[in-house]
Amino acid sequence: MTSPTGGFHDGELAVQRRAGVDTAAARLAGMLRPADLRGGATAFLAERTFAAITARDPAGRLWISALTGAAGFLRARGASALLIAAVAPVGDPLHRLEADQPVGLLAIDFATRRRFRVNGTLMSVSPAGLGISVEQAYGNCPQYIQRRGLEPVGPGSTTPPRSGSVLAAADLELIGRADTFLLGTTHPQRGNDASHRGGSPGFVRVEADGTGLWWPDYPGNNLFNSLGNLVADDAAALLFADFATGHTLHLSGTATLDWTAPGTPGDDGGTGRRVRFRPDRVVTGRLLGLRADEVGYSPANPPLSAAG
Repeated sequence: MTSPTGGFHDGELAVQRRAGVDTAAARLAGMLRPADLRGGATAFLAERTFAAITARDPAGRLWISALTGAAGFLRARGASALLIAAVAPVGDPLHRLEADQPVGLLAIDFATRRRFRVNGTLMSVSPAGLGISVEQAYGNCPQYIQRRGLEPVGPGSTTPPRSGSVLAAADLELIGRADTFLLGTTHPQRGNDASHRGGSPGFVRVEADGTGLWWPDYPGNNLFNSLGNLVADDAAALLFADFATGHTLHLSGTATLDWTAPGTPGDDGGTGRRVRFRPDRVVTGRLLGLRADEVGYSPANPPLSAAG
């Protein structure tokens, strides 16, 4: 992500140069100017019922979690303040957030394949919600978002979530059929970021030993906010959800960017880039208060190739 005064950070620049798109990316730097939530952004946020937030728990571990509520639970106040009338549910790794920390937020309308990123500082926390001082705010393209009509179903299960450090068979099964996940990354000076990853079911591969996973990076806007963060700091968080049941899988660990020859087996998008992730902590439960029974796959999803 850029600073409030503009300019890509070291990690983003390194990935842009390696990918050969630094000139094209430089032309897009203007879209990342200091935040202004007025106008269309205010209306978009006010209509949302789903968002994802990247932050650290009281122990300092990075996670990404879902925030849900009725339309209006995300409220812009002026150019650079966002009020959220929701907190992560009990059992979620980010249920107990501490203020005065960087956060990244992604608001998504799955039904229309629209998304909007907000990065800033968490200024206030209360049982009723959160307050963010916004530093960057910008829209992203609709690529790889699967179309879903999410409907509220009330609180998730009262069964306590399972936590540990090892992926169980049910976790691997959910990952193996996922068409969507949320990705949280961080930068030592620029703060946290929340982003979306999508593809055909099976685009996230599980390592043969079952201890880690990887996914190919698809062509995008050439900004490389997430990959640039990983070059600078390997902390990463993933959130998978079964939208039909509300089952959630939170992962916190480390990730690395690998470069391969374009067209290598598993390089579905032809970029020669893939991300390998190894979880250190796992939290799983039925925590999502929204459901969607049907899915329309994005026409931009590349066909899957043999993983190699």
